[in-house]
Parts: sequence; C-alpha cells; structure tokens
Amino acid sequence: MSSSPSESEPLIRLLWRAHNWFRAALTTAFENQEDGVTISAAHVTLLSQLPSEGASIAELARRLGVSAPTAHQWVHELVAMGVLTVESDPHSARSKLVRLTAAGVRRREETMRILAGIEAALAGRIGADTVIALRAALEEPWGSPESAVAELPGPSTP
Repeated sequence: MSSSPSESEPLIRLLWRAHNWFRAALTTAFENQEDGVTISAAHVTLLSQLPSEGASIAELARRLGVSAPTAHQWVHELVAMGVLTVESDPHSARSKLVRLTAAGVRRREETMRILAGIEAALAGRIGADTVIALRAALEEPWGSPESAVAELPGPSTP
C-alpha cells in the first residue's frame, strides 16, 4: 500500500539520506585504498562541491551550508594532504581561490571512476531504469527556491 505525500517522509530527508549513502560509500572506497591518505566524509563533500575553476572559501562555505571557519579548516586539511592549493584570485586582489593540485585532479578522476562504480551498484540494486529516471529528475531545471515558495498557497483562513 502506497502512502500519500502527507504521510510519507519529506523529500528533503530522502535526498539527504541518498547523499549520505553516496558519501559513505565513497569514504569507504577511499578507506580501502593503500595510499595512506585518509579522506573524511567532510573532505569528500567539500571536494564534490569544488568547481573545476576553483572557488573562494566563502563560496565553498555557502555551497556546503557550513560556516566560513569550518570550510577554511577543511580546505587547510586538504592543502596539508596535497590535494588543494589556495592561490591569489587573478580577478580580485582581495580574494583567494581554492583549487585542485595535480594530485587533487588525479584524486577527482579516481573519485569519478569510483562513483561510476557505486552508481552501477545502485542500478543493480534498484534497477537501471530507476537510476536513469532519478538522474533525469535531478538534472531538470527546478527554478529558483524563491519561485517555489512564491507558488505556495497562502495561509488558510478558518
């Protein structure tokens, strides 16, 4: 028997659970490697949100939903591991950019291969068509969050 949307878990909780499932699988894959580099779940999340062109620590904090000091700490842990570098922003003298090092680029390529394997394992569990449909739904343009809120019905009057 299927439950109605009001009886089922909120979609945000399901998406968070899915995010944590992928992050835990990826973290486990890194733990099983013999290179001696420990990448935490927080590091995996930060690296997943770092654009190829780099980003400021403030931008990373916004993307991650954490404070700037937390993002700063994670960045500097990854700098110490040789995965990231912090450089002057060529477009702004006051800003710094966080970018992948050559080792970080190799780690990202490796991560993408591992994620493809994890996604294939998921397809084996829930069905390839389901994974394709899930990906298609998530790739659709959703519009701004503000526009979704604007579509909400007003408060009901007794």
